[in-house]
Amino acid sequence: MANIKGILFDKDGTLVDFQATWFAIGQRMALEAAGGDRDRANALLAAAGYDFEARRFRSDSVFAAGTNADIVALWYPGLPAGERKRIVTGFDTFTAAEGAAQSVPLPGSREAVAHLHARGFRLGVATNDSTSGAEKTLLALGIAQMFEAAYGYDAVANPKPAPDTIHAFSDLTGLRPSEIAMVGDNRHDLEMARAGGAGLAVGVLSGTGTRETLLPMADVVLDSIADLPAYLADRA
Repeated sequence: MANIKGILFDKDGTLVDFQATWFAIGQRMALEAAGGDRDRANALLAAAGYDFEARRFRSDSVFAAGTNADIVALWYPGLPAGERKRIVTGFDTFTAAEGAAQSVPLPGSREAVAHLHARGFRLGVATNDSTSGAEKTLLALGIAQMFEAAYGYDAVANPKPAPDTIHAFSDLTGLRPSEIAMVGDNRHDLEMARAGGAGLAVGVLSGTGTRETLLPMADVVLDSIADLPAYLADRA
């Protein structure tokens, strides 16, 4: 544990309240895909992972853990590649702006980031949102200056759960993967940690994942990143 020198954070569900930030945005995306048909939009949102009865996104669902390209592939099957790319670009632009504008920080997340930064940890973001969306959200939260990099799905050849972001952050910082902790609320985050040889895989219960879905892949499961500074200090 004393060897951990860098931390990669997932964004939504880890730094940002996923449910509070993304339901209204998801509804607007689904309505566009459904041509304004509300029933069809609800069906698309349910297919992407929204549980209308529980009023929350399901863990590891396409909307909770996937990319805009994954959502477009699900909602627009059979489209030619060029048309699919146009829609993905439109969704990336929309979600980057709206995700930042409507971002709701999780309680204690900004304080935890500030504490870890002050202790000298090298910090980055690894998200399956776009890179632009990640950067805009960090600015909106007032914590961008504490992060050395933000990696969206479009910043690497292969997004989570592939290990590319671990390797990119390692190359940027000069840290070995074993000196990097990955923190996230979905299995994709922890699978990336394992695939990339990260020194610590931390699951958090502040997003869509549950203790049952995270425990098999995590070294530890915390309530939120508000608990991370104390956890790392106790094991230094």
